[in-house]
Amino acid sequence: MSTTHLSPTRAGVSMAIASMLCVQVGLAVSVGLIDEVGAGGAAWLRLFWAGVLLLVVVRPRLSSYSREALVAGVALGVVTAGVTLLFMGAVARLPLGTASALEFIGPLGVALARSRGAGRAWAAVAAVGVLCLTQPWTGEADPVGVALALAAAACWAAYILLTQRLGDAAGGISGLAISMPVAGLVATVVAGPGVFGQLTPQLLLAGVGLAVLLPVVPFTLELLALRRLTTGAFGTLMALEPAFALVIGFVALHQTPSWVAVAGIGFVVAAGVGTERSGAHRPVSSDGSDGSDGSDGSDEPVPVGPAVSG
Repeated sequence: MSTTHLSPTRAGVSMAIASMLCVQVGLAVSVGLIDEVGAGGAAWLRLFWAGVLLLVVVRPRLSSYSREALVAGVALGVVTAGVTLLFMGAVARLPLGTASALEFIGPLGVALARSRGAGRAWAAVAAVGVLCLTQPWTGEADPVGVALALAAAACWAAYILLTQRLGDAAGGISGLAISMPVAGLVATVVAGPGVFGQLTPQLLLAGVGLAVLLPVVPFTLELLALRRLTTGAFGTLMALEPAFALVIGFVALHQTPSWVAVAGIGFVVAAGVGTERSGAHRPVSSDGSDGSDGSDGSDEPVPVGPAVSG
C-alpha cells in the first residue's frame, strides 16, 4: 500500500483524534468555569458565543432556507441547548469520564436500534457498562448527576435524528448556522438571567475562546476527517470518546476513577466500537454529510456530532 494512499487516512485519523481532544479539553475548561458562573453559565457562554461566531462567519439568509430546513434547524437548536445544559449539570456532579460515557448511551442507543441481528447483542455490553458506571449497589454515584447525564443522552439521540433531517434539507455548515444561534438563544433564556450579574470582561473573553475550542474547531476537524476516512473508521474513532474523557478528566481535572468505573467506560466503548464494526450503520457528521467520499457501503446513516455534544 503506497504512502500516497496512507497519507489521507493518517491525516483523517489525526484530525478525528484532535477533534475529540478539543471537545474534552473544552469540557474540562468548562468545568473550571462552573465555580464562577455555575453549570448553566458555563453552558451559556459556550452556546452564546458559538451562535454569534457562526452568524458572523456564515451570515445565513433565512430566505434561502426551506420551511422544512428552518423547522428542523430550530428543533435541533433546542435539542443542542438541552444536551449542553444537561451535560454541564452532569459534569458538575460526576467525573468527566463517567458523564461522557453515560451521555454516549444516546448515540449508541440509536445505533443499536438500527442494528440487525447479532449487532444488537452489544446492548447487553453497554448495559453492563452503565451498571459499572453508576454502581447502584453502593449509592455513591450522585443520582441527580446520573439523571442529568442520561437526559443529555436522550437529547443527543434526538440530536442525531434531527441532524439527519436538517442535513437532507440544508447541507454543509449552513444548517449549523441555524441551529447554533437558536441554541444560544434558548440557553440565554434558560440560564442567562442567573449569569448576567456575574459576568466580567475576562469571563466574556474566556467564553469566546471556549466557543472556538468547542464546537468551532472540532466541527471543522470532523468535517475534514470525514473527507479522508471511511465512515466506518470515523464512527469507530468517535466511539472512543468516553475513553478520551477519562484521560482528560484524570490529567486536567485530577479525577481518579475507580477500577469499576474504568471497566464501565471500557464496556461502553467496546459496545460503541462493536456496534459500529458490525456494519449496520453509517455515521454522519454534524452537518448531515454521510461521508460518501469515503463510504464503506453501509446503508444506515447515523450522525455522530461530537463537536456539539456535551
